[in-house]
Amino acid sequence: MIRYSLRCGNDHGFDSWFKGADAFAALQSAGQVACPVCGSTEVRKDLMAPAVRPARKSASRPQHGDDDRPDLSAPASELEAQIAALRRQIEENSEYVGMNFATEARRIHAGEAPGRAIHGEARPEEARAMIEEGLPVAPLPFLPSRKVN
Repeated sequence: MIRYSLRCGNDHGFDSWFKGADAFAALQSAGQVACPVCGSTEVRKDLMAPAVRPARKSASRPQHGDDDRPDLSAPASELEAQIAALRRQIEENSEYVGMNFATEARRIHAGEAPGRAIHGEARPEEARAMIEEGLPVAPLPFLPSRKVN
């Protein structure tokens, strides 16, 4: 696996993992590498610095509990902070129905289930079908909690 720093045509920077250089080239030429911010498929490799670890010296090595380590749970940018706030608002004000989202949205729309705000998961073809049927649905800019590393 290899991690590339990438940049889209709208100057958004992001990282992504690939099986190898050939896999990245194949996906990029097929238009399957897209910016997570704007969706642009005009993506190029950005300048990358190698991840080099300092020499192991017990005197200079941080001890467990030192504050030198980055807080990986904190948002890395303003956009990440806004998405995290949106996620909290959605989770507090709607019911998670999981993979039953399409079925439950149709039941609510047809009046067969109580009207309420829901969120969940749907395959792309299910989402397209719901939009074509006139159901008020929209994609969310984050993964469900069970799919987050």
